[in-house]
Amino acid sequence: MTSSPLTGPHDLVEAAGHPHGGGNMLPHYDDRLANEDLAPLRRQKWSSYNIFAFWMSDVHSVGGYVTAGSLFALGLQSWQVLVALIAGIVIVQLFANMVAKPSQKTGVPYPVINRVVFGIRGANIPAIIRGLIAIAWYGVQTFLAAESLNIVFLKFIPGSAALLDVSFAGLSALGWISYAILWTAQFLLFWNGMEVIRRFIDWAGPAVYLVMIVLAIYLVSQAGIQNISFTLSTTQLDFWASIPVMFAAVALVVSYFSGPMLNFGDFARYGKSFAAVKKGNFWGLPINFLFFSLLTVITASATVPVFGSLITDPIATVERIDTPFAILLGGLTFVTATVGINIVANFISPAFDFSNVAPKKISWRAGGMIAAVGSTFLMPWNWYSNADAIHYSLGVLGALIGPLFGILIAGYYIAARQRVKVDAMFTMDTAGPYWYRNGFNPNAVKAVIASGVPTVAIAIFPKLFADLGLFDISAVSDYSWFIGCGLGYVLFLLFERLDPRIPTFDGETEGISDGTVDAVAADAASEVPVLAQTARDTVPGSAPVLANDVPDAATSASALPRPTTGPSREALA
Repeated sequence: MTSSPLTGPHDLVEAAGHPHGGGNMLPHYDDRLANEDLAPLRRQKWSSYNIFAFWMSDVHSVGGYVTAGSLFALGLQSWQVLVALIAGIVIVQLFANMVAKPSQKTGVPYPVINRVVFGIRGANIPAIIRGLIAIAWYGVQTFLAAESLNIVFLKFIPGSAALLDVSFAGLSALGWISYAILWTAQFLLFWNGMEVIRRFIDWAGPAVYLVMIVLAIYLVSQAGIQNISFTLSTTQLDFWASIPVMFAAVALVVSYFSGPMLNFGDFARYGKSFAAVKKGNFWGLPINFLFFSLLTVITASATVPVFGSLITDPIATVERIDTPFAILLGGLTFVTATVGINIVANFISPAFDFSNVAPKKISWRAGGMIAAVGSTFLMPWNWYSNADAIHYSLGVLGALIGPLFGILIAGYYIAARQRVKVDAMFTMDTAGPYWYRNGFNPNAVKAVIASGVPTVAIAIFPKLFADLGLFDISAVSDYSWFIGCGLGYVLFLLFERLDPRIPTFDGETEGISDGTVDAVAADAASEVPVLAQTARDTVPGSAPVLANDVPDAATSASALPRPTTGPSREALA
């Protein structure tokens, strides 16, 4: 069986989480656009459980706990909170399915699929924006995990308290030690590749659940079941006043997941089928988030009778129990949870994003290290507690997530009609279908600007006006993601209608990934034995051939391994 050779510098670049040579790096791919981390996957083997575990790692964090708890403290009735939770998370599920499909069908990560919409070079616009957001939050999450580790040190090594009196660059010596430990642990986990990361999140999600359930049972037993309430607010809004608060709660849920939702294709590409991805999203989002939220409100509610005050921070809750074993178990558990969300939401995304900028020089691992090192230089402990700093820095970047999402969805589903020429995403040929104008799709660039400017204004100025004592319209900022998404979607389609750019390849089948082809039909087509090695793996402009898609002529049909979903199977379908 013939395997695709590696070329040039790619001989020195290991693929993300795969054996050397695992990425389907074809000889005619331009090394300014491709390496083994960005090329279409040879094998897509993640099951629905792996996707489910991904969302568990994204939900089970200190931030997720506080966010879920805050929903029950908005002055709403319990049933209203549940309605808002379900509505918000179902929206996230539907949007995650939409952004997953193009990457799962083509086997490429988020920045690469954007080449279809933004152009070969223009795809770096959404990649850099998402990567910068991830860098900032990577440092924040590492700092929060370090705070959990500090508690363990202070409990079991009393002498470490002296390190709190020594500080450098705004962080105590103990804080630096904990931060360095967590930074190194995440580095080692990431450096071992996507397969090791998959195993970690497969284990971390259930482990956090187990500890949270034990914590909830313990606190309820101490408080008494009759003292548990699903309403954490001391005041209740009347029905009509609660309606806008319910909508704000829905927006909060969607906004919380907007980052990982945007680049979910980085993970969906590993799914063995789109059906498996959708199933994992169902269990990982509505089911998982609802159960996690109920655990959160039960635990937080029990802190009132047990400790005399409401505690919405799980780290502080564990610390107040003041039992060595509880502090050790709880502290390490929330460290694990925070590392989990950091890896999946803030490490892998910039790894692909920055590698996309210069694939020849920046591998997946190098891209991740740029994020890890950059996050430390930002010194997140100095600005995380400053609401204004977060609002005016990350607020600008975060406001662009909605437009980027809307443009990608409009480009793939409407303009391209779910039809992508896979090999064309890896050529600098000026006659290529995704070259557009100097490598940029002017319609996508105009849509980012036209939708991004008002969305950033909506996210920033209401707070500024309120701070200046002018007038308070800050409620509109809660919906900046929806406004940006809608504007990006509509404006991009308008520009494409006025000046069509994205090709649909009507009438072509060779080398085309067609997202409209039913998965069952694709599976059936892949079972048809092909007894002759074709030249498609060496002819420029052809579809990539997966490792087991086309066996040698001498291979017995009965001995053929079942091929996995990939770009060449789309052509067969």
